[in-house]
Amino acid sequence: MSSRSIVHSAVLALVAPFALSAVAPAHAADPVVKGPESVSDWYRAGTDFIEAGKALHPNSRRARNVILFVGDGMGISTQTAARILEGQLKGKAGEENRLSFETLPYSALSKTYSWDQQTSDSAPTMTAMVTGYKAREGMLSVNHLTARGECNAATVNANSLQTILELAAGAGKVTGVVSTARLTHATPAATYAHTAVRDWEADSDQPAGCGVKDIARQLIEVSPTVRSSLMVAMGGGRGYFLPKTKAGADFFDPEYPGKRGRRNDGRDLTAEWIATRGANSAYVWNKRQFDAVDPMSTNYLLGLFEPSHMQYEADRGVDPAGEPSLTEMTEKSIRMLQRSQNGFFLHVEAGRIDHAHHAGNARRALQDTIELSNAVRKAMELTSAQDTLIIVTADHSHTFTIAGYPHRGNDILGLTREVPAVDGMAPRNSKDANGLPYTTLGYQNGPGYRGPAGRPDLTSVDTTALDFMQEAAVPMGSETHAGEDVGIWARGPKAQLVHGSMEQNWIFHVMREAFGL
Repeated sequence: MSSRSIVHSAVLALVAPFALSAVAPAHAADPVVKGPESVSDWYRAGTDFIEAGKALHPNSRRARNVILFVGDGMGISTQTAARILEGQLKGKAGEENRLSFETLPYSALSKTYSWDQQTSDSAPTMTAMVTGYKAREGMLSVNHLTARGECNAATVNANSLQTILELAAGAGKVTGVVSTARLTHATPAATYAHTAVRDWEADSDQPAGCGVKDIARQLIEVSPTVRSSLMVAMGGGRGYFLPKTKAGADFFDPEYPGKRGRRNDGRDLTAEWIATRGANSAYVWNKRQFDAVDPMSTNYLLGLFEPSHMQYEADRGVDPAGEPSLTEMTEKSIRMLQRSQNGFFLHVEAGRIDHAHHAGNARRALQDTIELSNAVRKAMELTSAQDTLIIVTADHSHTFTIAGYPHRGNDILGLTREVPAVDGMAPRNSKDANGLPYTTLGYQNGPGYRGPAGRPDLTSVDTTALDFMQEAAVPMGSETHAGEDVGIWARGPKAQLVHGSMEQNWIFHVMREAFGL
């Protein structure tokens, strides 16, 4: 069980005995049951939303292809700051800039709460987007009736929720999954895996005797329909597909000598990908091999470019073996999938925006957001709005803030400098109540807490440095997610259904309606 699940269970155990106390507020009476009781209620609300939207914009066109982009942790403040940084990197003031997906014609706000969380993790939020149902913390594409830590395979199968990738495969479309995080991480895994614990990425992560397949196995051992459909899967997480030992000897990672795989079962799942996909299938783990793959003749491509997550975009250039960018993986995937006469579904995740925020490191988070924008731009160039629905969104936000009164064009990564009241005077550093300068960007909580002795004097500190950690108000080892709405942007057939304030699980219904499934 993940640390989040353990903490959550402990909190519920403490709260439950006092739930009926006379002094307890009414809304705290039941700390477990949240929202609709029936699994079908989530689905029905989504279909009702779609029917209402169709009345607003009559449009009979269907999508041949659907591409779902997810910026993991890309809240509105992240999007805004990345927009400004991209503009400033082009030598402009920055505020007037637009990221590629901000030019898409339809937009909405997505409510990211899950079945049991006010502020969610990536497992239930992505489950919502790809299945149409709100799910529980830490679970992937299973309904909220699933018990935590459920190891009975039959029970998990009975509670599994069909994903948009699986629906597309059943309709004869080809599919793909791309991420800069591990392919077994929550967001990409929700498209193909069904499990009660998102952390069961390799068999070594599971309790002994667990009957549910680990997530890496589920990618390789998908149903025959999905197996023939899933043409491309690229990202990090190589260690979860490789054994610790094989034939009695240590099995080492090809890029990092001395680093072993994570599997206890002795299986090399990368070799099994080739063996089960047949002729014209490929497995690659470095940039040279990736570049050599011909998208016109390769039928199945597995790319695993790091033992864990791929490099941040800011660090990709110094990777020992080289890694493709998110844009390059997106382009190669689309060119492969476009060969199908029946169309395709592709999921692309910029997974490391989230990780940089957890580390309190804004610059890396923003550079990964800019790279997501580049990938969306490439997808827009390679496809037509006449037959391809593109949706860009986030799974959740972070406690990332843009504060103070900086003047227009102020370095978004720098100290807050404001225009004085007297015209003609140069901008000057804004000061806190103790006379100390502060940065425009910061976090409500996280590892950047500088107390308790007091804030440092940042006057001579390079706050634009790659490794600079923005200040946090509350000390935590890892910054947390935030619970406010995130944006959705869309172009193509049925994109007009993206409007207003939406439940996150309604995104699935937009994609399903666009496909006509």
